[in-house]
Amino acid sequence: MAISRRKFVKIVAGTGGALVASGTPLAPLAQAQLSTELPPQATGILYDATLCVGCKACMSKCKAENNVPGGALYKKGRSTPPYEKGNLEANNGIWDAPRELSGDTLNIVKLYKNGSAEVKDRAVNGYAFFKQQCLHCISPACVSVCPAGAFRKDPENGAVYYLAERCIGCRYCQLACPFGVPRYEWDSAWPEVRKCQLCRHRQEKGGIAACAEACPTGATIFGKVVDLREEAKRRLALRPGEEYRYPIQVVGSKDWTLRGAAHYVAQIYGLKEAGGTQNIMLSGISFELLGFKNNIPNYDLPRLTWAYISKVLWVFFWVFATGTATYQITHRKKDKEGQS
Repeated sequence: MAISRRKFVKIVAGTGGALVASGTPLAPLAQAQLSTELPPQATGILYDATLCVGCKACMSKCKAENNVPGGALYKKGRSTPPYEKGNLEANNGIWDAPRELSGDTLNIVKLYKNGSAEVKDRAVNGYAFFKQQCLHCISPACVSVCPAGAFRKDPENGAVYYLAERCIGCRYCQLACPFGVPRYEWDSAWPEVRKCQLCRHRQEKGGIAACAEACPTGATIFGKVVDLREEAKRRLALRPGEEYRYPIQVVGSKDWTLRGAAHYVAQIYGLKEAGGTQNIMLSGISFELLGFKNNIPNYDLPRLTWAYISKVLWVFFWVFATGTATYQITHRKKDKEGQS
């Protein structure tokens, strides 16, 4: 039986009050206690910054493939992807020029540059490209803090996805994410939270992540997380300059490019951070210099959510109640339009 969003809010608000009165945490309504283990068929991405040439084909493909029903950028009535001008003079929509992740950009390639910037993947007088997007935590904090169950983790492939119809606009997911990924549509009349959803809609049809499909150098490849981890470890074991067959699009692909290995930083970013993520990264420059946080604990963060909520339940309920009120206000007109 179908249920309207307004009726859902009333039900949840009522049950939420009852749960608080009984001393039961509200967060389990979103998605029970999260596992700290990889799902059986967990998929992800390996991004190797030493192979990236900054072409941004992944960004273009991401927007095009996610601006469709089921995609992470889909908005009813919008026919073209949400390109950004980037506040650049003379850019009248000629090219997409986002500067940060946003409600319109789920995946972005940036440039690190130092001194003369003569040598690629060198910290001093060098440069490097790096990629930012959701890392799809094995045990995601955004899922654990969402009081309405708008954020979910796919039990099969592990993709962390978002259900807009359940969102109450509290934006607690933004505060909880250790990587600062979720973005809110501040300029939208009917705002949603946007982030990479690992092309879950494409995976359901047997496809792969759009960014990996578009990457010409193999800097971004898709596959089972267990296989991606082994691939990353093999690369870290290479001597600088040693030739290696780098697969294109997917790990283990028959299409590859032969090139000498770069000097890698001895770290697989995402292997341990926040308890581990399904998207992992390699680089020739320290991740701290590339702007990634180096103080993220090596354990799953939802355990902090549960510990905090169990002791300060009224704080969580305040967030829930405020978000519910915000949802009712911002969606009242939209619901009326839908009923007319």
